[in-house]
Amino acid sequence: MSEEVKKEETPVAPSVKSEEAKELKEEKESPEFSFDSSVEELPEEIKQKLEKNKAARSKKKLIKKKKKKTAKVVKIGRAYIQATYNNTMLTLTDTGGDVISWASAGLAGFKGAKKATPYAAQIITKIATQKAREEYGLEEVSVFVSGVGTGREAAIRALNANGLNVTAIKDITPVPHNGCRPKKPRRV
Repeated sequence: MSEEVKKEETPVAPSVKSEEAKELKEEKESPEFSFDSSVEELPEEIKQKLEKNKAARSKKKLIKKKKKKTAKVVKIGRAYIQATYNNTMLTLTDTGGDVISWASAGLAGFKGAKKATPYAAQIITKIATQKAREEYGLEEVSVFVSGVGTGREAAIRALNANGLNVTAIKDITPVPHNGCRPKKPRRV
């Protein structure tokens, strides 16, 4: 009887081990970095591009010993939005002007004319605010908008929608005082 029991136990044990091995393999194959549940709201293809970019950057970096930094808490900051005809860029800083996080439409994987769209502005705002809120605890921003692109309105709305309190909005687009001769009008 003891031989029969051993025969019955042996087929069960390898199958359990193989299932555990499969789970371990899946854990090892998954990338080391992962985004929070709040980033899962981003479209799938943009998440893949961000992960791909991050993996490429991590390969390039040489391993250096880093000093442990104390966690800096920034509750109030500034948001600089540069909305051009061809691109939209967002920079979040503390009140002194030191950059906390930034994002551009190219970073999010948009190419060509799609970089200047309101949708691209929403996505980059989501990326930058999430990083600033996680790492620095940013809660409140004053917004400074520069440029005449289509992403300027969408970026401001997305800042508010992503949990940052917008206290002030200022347009800092440079305006000439009839100093230089203007460009020829665009032919579209």
